[in-house]
Amino acid sequence: MTKRAVVTGASSGIGAASVRALRKSGWEVVAVARRADRLAELAAETGAVAMAADVTDAGAVERLVGEVLAGGGIDALVNIAGGAFGVDTMAAGKLADWQKMYDVNVLGTLRMIQGFLPALRENGEGSVLLLTSTAGLVAYEGGGGYVAAKSAEHSMAGTLRLEEAQHNVRVIEIAPGLVHTEEFSLNRLGGDREAADRVYAGVEKPLLAEDVADVVAYSLNLPHHVNLDQIVIRPVAQAAAHKLIRSQA
Repeated sequence: MTKRAVVTGASSGIGAASVRALRKSGWEVVAVARRADRLAELAAETGAVAMAADVTDAGAVERLVGEVLAGGGIDALVNIAGGAFGVDTMAAGKLADWQKMYDVNVLGTLRMIQGFLPALRENGEGSVLLLTSTAGLVAYEGGGGYVAAKSAEHSMAGTLRLEEAQHNVRVIEIAPGLVHTEEFSLNRLGGDREAADRVYAGVEKPLLAEDVADVVAYSLNLPHHVNLDQIVIRPVAQAAAHKLIRSQA
């Protein structure tokens, strides 16, 4: 029987790559993001179903859940939507940046979980996958807001796993390190392309969105009784959060 997944953050980066990876492995996919034009292109390319919605908007999520479930149940909720904004110290951190990070990474994820959890329980073998970050495991300077948001999301994964095991809902956390995507660092650095490029300068082989998406698909395609509770994925050049090998140009 064909399985069906809802993937958020699907208009770019790891979200779009995850839609492609799941479709390639035979899943039906509902691709969710704010940008309807990008979703339409992805749907035309992959055969996914595009549904535009903003996970920070409670009403939009409620409508999304109703529309998705009107078309049948789901087997997996894949929470990719997220983002980082700003690199200020804690002393100089902008409350608006922190608010945005909490709205999308934490509250957006919670809205999606609460909306689809009844259907995942009813499925009998449902899965919830949260894309967090190594930032949620190890703090670093200039990352206070993002570290806090991803730490919260990491804790949500652990709590949900404890609460939903009795309903046979599998909860997977994937925590990537340095991933070179088209928008993450650019958004974080206010659109400064030069500064964004410096994040990856000298790193011969950072992770790509497709690398993480392959792990997303792999973890969901395992037999349901196999739960990869937490997967940390980094490029070899990033031996730890504080150790990144850069070539000498």
